[in-house]
Amino acid sequence: MNLEQKLAELKRRDQLATEGGGAQRRERQHKEGKMSARERIEFLLDDGTFEETDKLVTHRSNDFGTADQKYYGDGFVTGYGRVEGRLVFVFAQDFTVFGGSLSEANAAKIVKIMDLAAKMGAPLIGLNDSGGARIQEGVLSLGGYADIFLRNTLYSGVIPQISAIMGPCAGGAVYSPAITDFVFMVDKTSYMFITGPDVIKTVTHEEVTKDQLGGAATHNETSGVAHFEAHDDAECLSMVRELLSFLPSNNLDDPPRKPCSDSADRADPALDKIVPEESNRPYDMKDVINAIVDDAYFFEVHEHYAKNILVGFARMNGRSVGIVANQPAILAGTLDINASVKGARFVRFCDCFNIPLITFEDVPGFLPGTQQEYGGIIKHGAKLLFAFAEATVPKITVITRKAYGGAYCVMSSKHIRTDVNYAWPTAEIAVMGPEGAVDIVYKRELDGAANREEVRQTKIEEFRERFANPYVAAERGYVDAVIQPRETRKKLIQALEMLQTKRDKNPPKKHGNIPL
Repeated sequence: MNLEQKLAELKRRDQLATEGGGAQRRERQHKEGKMSARERIEFLLDDGTFEETDKLVTHRSNDFGTADQKYYGDGFVTGYGRVEGRLVFVFAQDFTVFGGSLSEANAAKIVKIMDLAAKMGAPLIGLNDSGGARIQEGVLSLGGYADIFLRNTLYSGVIPQISAIMGPCAGGAVYSPAITDFVFMVDKTSYMFITGPDVIKTVTHEEVTKDQLGGAATHNETSGVAHFEAHDDAECLSMVRELLSFLPSNNLDDPPRKPCSDSADRADPALDKIVPEESNRPYDMKDVINAIVDDAYFFEVHEHYAKNILVGFARMNGRSVGIVANQPAILAGTLDINASVKGARFVRFCDCFNIPLITFEDVPGFLPGTQQEYGGIIKHGAKLLFAFAEATVPKITVITRKAYGGAYCVMSSKHIRTDVNYAWPTAEIAVMGPEGAVDIVYKRELDGAANREEVRQTKIEEFRERFANPYVAAERGYVDAVIQPRETRKKLIQALEMLQTKRDKNPPKKHGNIPL
């Protein structure tokens, strides 16, 4: 074979790998509203930056007629490229080849780029669209999944790991995305579940569709497994790029900074009146956040789940920050099981990757009720407490209104190593609200009073005047300053600049034991 023939052979094999399962199967993907694996990678990465690895890998199975069905690449496209000029590693499952199923050979492809991503200190992005384990390979396929799970775990907190579910993801395949930091799903075309509708019908006699069981809406709103919901592949991949813009490449880097034209000294007089005079009236904490962050842009995470707490990314004077905030417009901003877990997971991610945390607090306490107690609100609430206490990144808290009881302690209070704690003049920092406190403290006096309700109202006003304000806490140093709301942006940016060189660490240990 001469050189020309050798080059032709390379080109032939390369073309076969690019073709995957062929044009007909790709067209079927398009009819379902889905991009092909290669189209997804091209859309995600900067133009012309994708370098493919293991393009000519084939499976090594000879059972069940698979010896005659070999495709170059074996149903997975792997490699590296750039997003906004920064190195990322990516793999995409090609549903046109064996339904994107995992084999021993293509699992090794993923393992290889996972190891490279960790060595290079670059984010890892998985584009999932797969029928699961390749049944014809039996335990070899299961072993491939376990090899991937191990690396997801070992590299957790070392490099950001992002999963986009862009088709089916079932059985053992769901555990790799579940270990990663963020999960994206596409409405109507993606789903995740451990056991499918047919098995559920056989075992529990429940009738449920794939979408009801594990669709994007289900996992974004009900289970909390997914963090983002997109309407189509293009929106999903654009959201992945947007998320990456807030994140450092690894746990040794600082988050990226962007040029900022929004003045660091900008004051917003509307903030002075945003908290209603009546403490039981709601307001939207998103309005507070948008008034303070750069360009009023808050990239919300877990938007549709546990809406009584807000988490997400923003920038302050061009610097990436993580925001955690109670949402008084939903359940009065109380902390429940779902909100606690949602907040804890986000706080720990930010702490892993050196992203400063800003907490906006308006919390009347933990949600009462048998459902919460039986569901373990004690241990779940403790997760949020553990996460904030463990975090060593710069931490700043702004108490806008209520900060009651144990929830005050949990929401990044001064006592759990928060660096700078501010309060607005509208803040109420106490063990509980005036009404409940008076009923306990003055119980005997009230029971013996002829004009009980009149005496009660007087005591409530006295209690509110004495305790439902930020000044007792300020006198003790539990808040560093009571600030005018309109100056919050300026104060936060000044504090972040001061905290840039913060160094703090936890006692030497293998790892803590978060209350799971």
